[in-house]
Amino acid sequence: RKTLKGLVTRTTNQNEMKPETAKIGVLWQSFDKKVPVDYQKGERVYGVYFDYESDAEGEFSVLAGFEGEASSDNALEEVMIEGGQYLRFDATAKTDDDAGRIQAVIETWGTIWQYFSGRPEYQRAYTTDFEFYKDPTNIEIYISII
Repeated sequence: RKTLKGLVTRTTNQNEMKPETAKIGVLWQSFDKKVPVDYQKGERVYGVYFDYESDAEGEFSVLAGFEGEASSDNALEEVMIEGGQYLRFDATAKTDDDAGRIQAVIETWGTIWQYFSGRPEYQRAYTTDFEFYKDPTNIEIYISII
């Protein structure tokens, strides 16, 4: 279990497919502008997917957040990453800039959706999934499973 602080939005996968209704990119832009993360002190960034309405078709909430010192910004929300079983998918960015990270995460989510669309060994739990940004080019995506 881990408590993270950050900014939250609610969306659907369908909304994220269209630039005019996508919210996750805007969320991350706001997070980058408003929330100082001290990487030198070991603070790390997370993207947390939680409060699923149902499955991949329903609404869900997303937190762009970090594990670190409390901020004086009262607008930050807290989300708990629940304990449980997770499958880990690794994403490696070709460049250490935002574009490289975004591309790596999008490609890895494509791999995740493909894995779970067939007859996978594991089933998604739709409880709490998260992206852990270990460093500028390495991201681990954890999917809760039953």
